[in-house]
Order: sequence, then structure tokens, then C-alpha cells
Amino acid sequence: MIPLIGAALAPGLALLCYFYLRDNLEPEPISMVVRSFIFGILLAFPVMVLQYIFQNEWGIDSVWFNTVISPAVVEEFFKWLVVFHTAYKHVEFNEPYDGIVYAVAVSLGFATLENFLYLVINGKQVAMWRALLPVSSHALFGIYMGYYMGRAKFANANENPLWLLFVSLMLPMCYHAIYNFIFLSVDYWLFLVVPYMAILWWFGMKKVELAHDISSKNIYNRPQ
Repeated sequence: MIPLIGAALAPGLALLCYFYLRDNLEPEPISMVVRSFIFGILLAFPVMVLQYIFQNEWGIDSVWFNTVISPAVVEEFFKWLVVFHTAYKHVEFNEPYDGIVYAVAVSLGFATLENFLYLVINGKQVAMWRALLPVSSHALFGIYMGYYMGRAKFANANENPLWLLFVSLMLPMCYHAIYNFIFLSVDYWLFLVVPYMAILWWFGMKKVELAHDISSKNIYNRPQ
């Protein structure tokens, strides 16, 4: 069981450490980041219950809904809700890059429990595949969510914060739905999901760099 727990925890914690350590301007309190990660873990339970209700209690048997719409919309909506209410409004959310840190923490907490349950059922021989695709995809969706939440909180006079918050919710939903759609729609999904993920990671890391640059300017321009 210990190797299984380690295999489930390792990818999520490694990615979380990477994005946390990128914040070398005003690193977030570790307690806040850990709290966000734990919130993500706890979030998995009500999400699974809701998805179970959709499929088994309400009798929604559409493959498209249960494999594409439900996971993407439900999971990303509740992750967004947790980030918004536990981090976005918090005083420690004081620079644009913080949105990425907290959104990734919540997303990886969710992905870690999901990963653990999957490995319990299927065995740790699938741990590498889980780390490279499902776990890292949640981190990726968290990047886009957090980037636009950070932009919304520190929007300038020419930006609409409500629109940016809307984008921070809709983009992860859309990217997640496309990710799920690839697995459902084609037999040779690997030939599509790898370039799709590569493109999203490329632009996602550009968002990370941009958020870091904006944060740097905000900090240096603060009144002393």
C-alpha cells in the first residue's frame, strides 16, 4: 500500500512544488498552499457523488454527457468555486501569479485523490501513464484558471474583471472537454492527445511567464 500511495502522491506533489518554487517574488505561505491542496482532495468526494447522481439516480446514460460534459463542467466548476472562495478573496492573494499557485494546488489535490483511487482499482503499473496525462492535465487546466483569475483580481482600467473571471472558468472547462473528447472519439487517441497536450502546455507555460512578469511589475511599482 505504501508504494501505491507514493505513486499516487508523487506526480501531484512534484508539479505543485515546481509551480510554487517559480514564485520567487513573494512566495505564498506554505500553509495556504497546503490548505488549497487539501481542499482539492476533499472536493473530489462531492464531485464523485454528483457524477454518480447524474448517471445512476437521474438516469442520464449519454456517453457524451458522462465522459465529456459531466467531468469537464462539474470538476472545473467546483475547482473554480473553491479557488474563488478560499484564495481569490484572501489577503495573501496579492499578485497575479498567486492565481496560478492556488488554482494548480486545488487542481492537483483533486487529481491526486482521483489518481490514488484509480491506482487502487487498476494497480500501480498504470502510474506512469496517469502521471503523464490525467494528473498533469489537471495542473494544466489549473494554470489557465489561475492565470485569468490573477488577471481579474488585478485588472487595469482597460480590462473587465468579470469577463476575465468568466474566461477563467470557461477555458478550463473547454480544454478539459476536448481532452475527454479525444479519448472517446478516436481509436488512436495517443496520436491526438500528445500534440494537444504539448500545445496547451506550451501556451500554458507562456501564461506562467507572463503572470510572473506582471507580478514583478506590480511589486516593483508598489508605493514603498
